[in-house]
Amino acid sequence: MDLETRLLRQQLSDANQLPEILLLKEITTSTNDDVRELAQKGILTALVCSNVQTQGRGQHQRQWISPKGNIYLSTLINTQTTLDGRMALEVALNILQMPALANLNLQVKWPNDLYSLQGKWGGILVEPLSATQAIVGVGINVVTPEHHDTDQAITSLTDLGCHQRERTHLIAQLYLAIQQAKDWFDHGCYRLAERFNHYAAFMHDHVRFEHHQGNLNGHFEGINHEGAVLIRTPEQLHHFYQGRMRRIENTSG
Repeated sequence: MDLETRLLRQQLSDANQLPEILLLKEITTSTNDDVRELAQKGILTALVCSNVQTQGRGQHQRQWISPKGNIYLSTLINTQTTLDGRMALEVALNILQMPALANLNLQVKWPNDLYSLQGKWGGILVEPLSATQAIVGVGINVVTPEHHDTDQAITSLTDLGCHQRERTHLIAQLYLAIQQAKDWFDHGCYRLAERFNHYAAFMHDHVRFEHHQGNLNGHFEGINHEGAVLIRTPEQLHHFYQGRMRRIENTSG
């Protein structure tokens, strides 16, 4: 067992949150796929982290570029209540409460992006395996990738002023945040709308919302308690449970 694995095992053991399987890999196709294989073998708690992913993915199977130097991890959660879209929101909110990220001006972009005024610094992918079991994958930019999706601004924890560079501490805190998110979810996502809207990116901004019936332009009014996004147009207040939101930049003047 290498030093990094021993350190991480000790930190999670001290928190009484050591999973059955803990794997730190140099390279893998996808940590979500690694955890899926473990779940198929009957494992109930697992944490897999890799330095590089060759087939990382995000929401709607979009490619997640995964160069060395950042954190890519996946874990398995088992809930007491039926899973829904609020789980990803809880994961994001609990990540923002990590001690390593204290005093940073961080946001969440609905439905699953870790965001800031400078752009996206991480993402979350929840893949249900059953009504009460899911893989939670998290990708974090510790440093800003040289090559990335050009349709939105990208940043990193380093650029945002995070001074906690110890990899094992960040991994441990991410794992604990996901477990805390599961507890919040099992307890009914108490005051979810209020907590989310406090950190919501694009709040009250003019946005374009892409959904299965087409596109809608309006103002983002946060979410409701069920986790649905609220888009206000002159005619009415719309709510959606699935879709993609982009800010419409003001080009006047």
